Amino acid sequence: MEKRRAVVTATGSYFPPKIVPNSFFEGYLDTNDEWIRTRTGISERHYVEKGVASSDLAVEACKRLLKKRGIGPEEIDGIVFGTVTPDMMYPSSACLLQDKLGATNAYGFDLSAGCCGFVFSYTTGAMMVESGRYDKVLVVGADVCTTFLDMNDRNTCILFGDGAGAVLLEPSGKDEGMLDTIQHVDGSGGKFLYMAGGGSLNPTSAETVEQNLHTVHQEGREVFKHAIMKMADVAVEVVEKNGFSLEDVDLFVPHQANIRIIESVAKRMKLPKEKVIINIDKFGNTTAATIPSCLDQAVETGRLKKGDLVVIASFGAGFTWGSALIRW
Repeated sequence: MEKRRAVVTATGSYFPPKIVPNSFFEGYLDTNDEWIRTRTGISERHYVEKGVASSDLAVEACKRLLKKRGIGPEEIDGIVFGTVTPDMMYPSSACLLQDKLGATNAYGFDLSAGCCGFVFSYTTGAMMVESGRYDKVLVVGADVCTTFLDMNDRNTCILFGDGAGAVLLEPSGKDEGMLDTIQHVDGSGGKFLYMAGGGSLNPTSAETVEQNLHTVHQEGREVFKHAIMKMADVAVEVVEKNGFSLEDVDLFVPHQANIRIIESVAKRMKLPKEKVIINIDKFGNTTAATIPSCLDQAVETGRLKKGDLVVIASFGAGFTWGSALIRW
C-alpha cells in the first residue's frame, strides 16, 4: 500500500502595491543603486502602507490560491502560518487569517523559525496531511519585514520587503509530494541574528525603544558564512539520502536572502543557473514568503511541471536551517 503523501495542489502569492526602488535609500543613506544591486541582487522591494499586517497579506495570497483550486475557504481544515512578524503577540496570525478568510472549519497556529518559517511550516503541514487527520492544509509564509527595520542601518534596511506566499497541501496515494525533509536548529547562533525587544526578556518600554531593541540586529559575515554552508549541505543531504543525484534535481528553490548566498549555494551544489529560481531582485528578502512566492512564480511561468524533482532550502535566525525534497 502506497504511503499517504502531501502534495501541493495550488499556490498563491501577494505583494503590496507600493514599490520601493533602491533610489529611495540614496536620499538619506550613504549608498546607491549600484552598491545595493551588486552586493545583494536587489533592485526594488514592496512595502505595506501603515495599518497593513501580515495576516492581511496572507489573506490575499490565500484568496488567489483558493480561486485557482476552485474551492471555498470552508473546505480548509488546517492552517500553518510561518511568520516572525505576527499581527500581534496574540491571538495568532493564523487565527486572524482563519477569520478574515472565512475558513470556518480550520484550526491553525503560527510557527516562528525566522527565514526558515516556510520550510518548517511546509514540513509540519505535510505531516498533518500524512497523518490522515487533515485533508486540506494551508501553509502560509508571510511577513511585514518593514516593522522590524532600523531604516538608518544601511546593512539591514536595504535587504527586506513585505510579502506573502501560500501553498495548499492535499493527500495523494502516489509516489509524489513531500518525499523527505531534514530540519535543524542551533541556538548558539542566535546572537548573530535577532530582535531583542518585545518579548518576555525585554518587554516593551520607553527604555527598550530608546535602546533600539525592536529592530533586527545582524552580524552579516557570520550569517553569510553559515547560510552558504548549511543551506547547501542540507539540500545535498536530502537529495542523496533518497537515492537521487544533484543532476536529477529539476528546480532548486532557495530562500531569497542575498544573491551572493544563492549563487554560492548553487555553486556548492554544482547546479546550473537555469535550475535555480530567483525573485530577490524584485521583492528583496520577504523572510517566510520567499520560497512560497517563488513556487507560485514557477507555477505561473511554467518552470514547474508535474513530475519535477524540486528541492527547497532555507537558513534563518535561530540558527534554523532545513530542506525538503518534493516530487511535484
